[in-house]
Amino acid sequence: MVAFFASFFCLVSGCDKAPSPSSSGDQAGAASGGRDQGAGASLQSELLAPTKLKQLKGTITIDGSSSVFPVTEAVAEEFQNATGGAVRVPVAHAGTGGGFKKFARGEIDICDACRPISESEITACRDAGIEYTEIPVCFDALTVAVHPSNTLNSITVEQLNKIWSPESQGKVMKWSDVDSSWPAVNLKLFGAGSDSGTFDYFTEAIVGKAKSSRGDYSASEDDNTLVTGIAGDKGALGYVPFAYFTENRSRLKALAIDWEKDDLGPVEPTLANVLEAKYNPLARPLFIYVNQKSAERPEVRSFVEFYLANAVELVEEVKYMPLPPAAYQAGLARFRAGTAGTLFGGQAQIGVKIEDVLQ
Repeated sequence: MVAFFASFFCLVSGCDKAPSPSSSGDQAGAASGGRDQGAGASLQSELLAPTKLKQLKGTITIDGSSSVFPVTEAVAEEFQNATGGAVRVPVAHAGTGGGFKKFARGEIDICDACRPISESEITACRDAGIEYTEIPVCFDALTVAVHPSNTLNSITVEQLNKIWSPESQGKVMKWSDVDSSWPAVNLKLFGAGSDSGTFDYFTEAIVGKAKSSRGDYSASEDDNTLVTGIAGDKGALGYVPFAYFTENRSRLKALAIDWEKDDLGPVEPTLANVLEAKYNPLARPLFIYVNQKSAERPEVRSFVEFYLANAVELVEEVKYMPLPPAAYQAGLARFRAGTAGTLFGGQAQIGVKIEDVLQ
């Protein structure tokens, strides 16, 4: 994540050089398929002219993160309309881990991901000869939510750790087990399933190790299922992507997060707090990964360009947080140049701020 925020800072401040992609099993790919070059490439291109879009046909297969699903689904619907229905874009949401398994087997063209590709997934893609372009598409504020009747307004990362750590299973069963001043009400937990990138990110951020969690909670890769569970139990606590909370504000209550390392006090999940790097450690970028072989097909290439050209509007429409326009410009340049690999080296780094990479 350090590399992402370094690149992000360069985009918005105009510095001359961004970090090069990680060499963890990936090398920068040469331009392919006659793609345009240059970081100044326009978000609009001849590929997106209405007459060109109407000439496309085929099917683009997408799977992966349920967190990214609302954005990609919105883009897919608009793209299908723009092509007059001649291009089908089915979007599934098996979870980031499930999506990458299919991606590494060459079963899908694009993988939605709510975390960077992992070392094992990099290896699986390399072994299968799958080269890909990594493109950040928006920000998310992973939201800790409770039933609206809950009187709690904030929670510390330390308290969340006490709730979700594997050692707490069978021991932290009531709210009062977390804090003696809280009511002795049964604690009902809802969270992402183990195939979800949200599960990986949350456990890394809160417990300190990816996939390390108590197991006695209601798990699902379907965030709507989690929303229903939290909304239906007065003793509930769970975590969902910001877009799912926003769509269900009348049914859920978001808790402000107090991260002791930041010394900022409780911080609410808002666009301003994410962009100002205050909502830590649960702010995160979301991605799409594009199979470079698939990108040689005109319908896939046009879809990705359409995605980036319309991202700001559609990301806002589904209640996520868009990147600055310059970031989409850079993503388009990487895609057109056929730049392969990841900026993250297969590792997730939590709570990194822009200023941290300037020292």
